[in-house]
Amino acid sequence: MTRVLVARQDNLGDVLLAGPCVRAVAASGARVTLLTGPHGRAAGELLPGVAEVLTWTAPWIDPEPPPVTAEDTGAFVGLVRSKAFDRALVLTSFHQSPLPLALLLRQAGVPWIGAISEDYPGSLLDLRHRVDGDPPEPVRMLSLAEAAGFALPPDDHGALTLRRPLPDMARLTGGGAYVVLHPAASVPARQPSAAWSRETVRALAADGHRVLVTGAPSERALTREVAGTAAVDLGGRTSLAELAAVLSGAQVVVAPNTGPAHLAAAAGTPVVSLFAPVVPPERWAPYGVPTVVLGDQHAPCRATRARVCPVPGHPCLETIDPADVCRAVTALAVPGVRPDPVELTRS
Repeated sequence: MTRVLVARQDNLGDVLLAGPCVRAVAASGARVTLLTGPHGRAAGELLPGVAEVLTWTAPWIDPEPPPVTAEDTGAFVGLVRSKAFDRALVLTSFHQSPLPLALLLRQAGVPWIGAISEDYPGSLLDLRHRVDGDPPEPVRMLSLAEAAGFALPPDDHGALTLRRPLPDMARLTGGGAYVVLHPAASVPARQPSAAWSRETVRALAADGHRVLVTGAPSERALTREVAGTAAVDLGGRTSLAELAAVLSGAQVVVAPNTGPAHLAAAAGTPVVSLFAPVVPPERWAPYGVPTVVLGDQHAPCRATRARVCPVPGHPCLETIDPADVCRAVTALAVPGVRPDPVELTRS
């Protein structure tokens, strides 16, 4: 059996977006090992087609990079060598280079390596793939698999997916329909204020929705403030798989540009995307499910890739009218129905 290493070493959302690429490789009959960073491992464990997950912190990708040491890189090279991979696909964002990892994989004896690379790779890559335009990130990564000779089977829709079954979360979600609001993002520039999120929760509740507020353990103070008395606070009460189950059961998920928005898309749930334009929505908006994108896409922060909002007052998100969120939720929340994946974009 062919052994293929697929690498995507940043955040959980990025790993989820690699799902179609992973499935294309697995459909060939290859055994797929997914290489993630520490922030993406839990997402990798939810991807269909993955036989094994390896984790290593890439100093050129991680937002809090460790020092580069011969001991650390040597241990990683030794681990990869012990797996005897036949091929490797290195997945990166457009602003990341695949070449440092390709160098280490060469040292580990991987005989064939493919990646999307703007930089001259010399002997580091066997396939230097180029992508025109600015396609959605899952399409961009899938195109590398296709260029390497892997393809999705005809019955694979190419959207994001998760391993099933997901956990039964009725003990937390209760009975009846509900909407999820996830207020946090890993990058501050992409997250609305707690006050705005709290006001939006109240508006959704006043509009007749039962609202659940989700978040990681480190976000408990935020989710408690946002939920108030108008919503159920689930902050810090779920693993990633359990969060996926909560999002899967929702009518609609309201979230900024963050991993749980992509998790909702992978669960097949429509998303109201509170999208700060520091990165392009064409590439990073939730993929493959009905989506309404809200936020000023022409704000001065556009395409800056800023991690902290450079504009006083964070107007790209803070000027979103909660009433527009309610209207978007109503447009997407069709009980018992999942309409065809289309994107409804509102600036």
